[in-house]
Amino acid sequence: MSSSTRPLVAAAVSGTAPRSGVRWRIFGIVFLLVALNLVDRTALSIAMPTIAGEFQLSPTLQGVLLSAFFWSYAALQIPGGWLIDRFGPRRLVTGATVLWGLFQTLAALATGGVTLLLTRVGLGAAEAPLFPSGAKLSANWLAPGERGRGAVLMDSGAPLGAAFGGVVIASLILVFDSWRTAFLVAGLATVAVGVVAWRYLRDDPAVHPGVNAAELAHIRGGDAAVQAADAVLLPPRIAPRSMAGLLVGRMGWAMINFGLLTWGPSYLVQARHFDLKQIGYSTFVIFLSGTAGSLFAGFSADALITRGFARAAVYKLMLALSGFATLISFLVLPQVSDPVAAIAVLSATLFFLYWGSLYWSLPALLAPRDTIGLVGGVMNCAGSVGGIAVPIVTGAILQTTGAYGAVLGFFAVCAGFYVLGTLVIAFPARATAAR
Repeated sequence: MSSSTRPLVAAAVSGTAPRSGVRWRIFGIVFLLVALNLVDRTALSIAMPTIAGEFQLSPTLQGVLLSAFFWSYAALQIPGGWLIDRFGPRRLVTGATVLWGLFQTLAALATGGVTLLLTRVGLGAAEAPLFPSGAKLSANWLAPGERGRGAVLMDSGAPLGAAFGGVVIASLILVFDSWRTAFLVAGLATVAVGVVAWRYLRDDPAVHPGVNAAELAHIRGGDAAVQAADAVLLPPRIAPRSMAGLLVGRMGWAMINFGLLTWGPSYLVQARHFDLKQIGYSTFVIFLSGTAGSLFAGFSADALITRGFARAAVYKLMLALSGFATLISFLVLPQVSDPVAAIAVLSATLFFLYWGSLYWSLPALLAPRDTIGLVGGVMNCAGSVGGIAVPIVTGAILQTTGAYGAVLGFFAVCAGFYVLGTLVIAFPARATAAR
């Protein structure tokens, strides 16, 4: 604990003032940024049936366009994580938000597949620091018993953004009869939120004007105990086995998630014969279920840990169950012919898949504090490599087979890797002890 924060902590211990709630408002902003991230990211997927006709794109070329975002997104995860550790998450995440909003507006001016691809590469580069910044903010702002909720509050913004993005983008296209207007509105809204985020976010609770002594003591008090335990029980770097499991598991999870984000709307059109309005509302229901699953996982994990269960056991069990349930759903879906039942199965899939939000609790548990941003960046890089591959592989499978059965089988295999990677992770001693 620094000398600058020790008097505040002491004052809080001796007083009775209620804690301010700035830390949760910080994560409310992170939640909003993640939601906007997914609105902008998935806009192309919603508009793709329209854009493909305008630009005369084959399924393979559609896959390349949907993949282009992840080329730069993956390449900048590790450098982004290092920059976050070096300069702090506030600068990185707010600057990135404004920049990706500008790239989204530029996409509205695309004249063909090549110019649209370039804006997607720019969008991916700008969005790269967001999730590693969230992991760093979690370590800086939340007490250890709150980080499960913090992780899922951050990550649940993703399915919520995809849910509302489906409705908003589809509605804007229908109202203005233009996908370009939809992209322009989404991009300008993102720029505005980035400016607001800069004004409120801080890297350190001790320098935020809204944090009172009681809240700082709550954050620093629990964290001091963890840091003392880390000095004895946490290795100087993450174990290779754990890093490998983290990468394999996250990549398996991400390939399913990004596969559904990029090709899900086209699946609803081609395999289930939905129109644009039905796509918007179905996407809303499916991904809103993901938000519910993410929040359920976070609050359940924190409740179990508070009751004395070891963090390692809780996270490993919930993540493994997430993978198994997702795998089973992809085996069931091809057998379902009724469109409403298919939406129900996909909704259940996303509910369990987004228990995987707990992965964002793991960098702070497995790695020393000064490498949390880097480890989060490496983990997200693995997911982004999956994001590069899955749209192209899916497009190639469709062009070869002409049907979605093989695609769903491929997603089931990805779920198997999600389970395998999770089970391989070896947690440090402090995470395996019951409280």
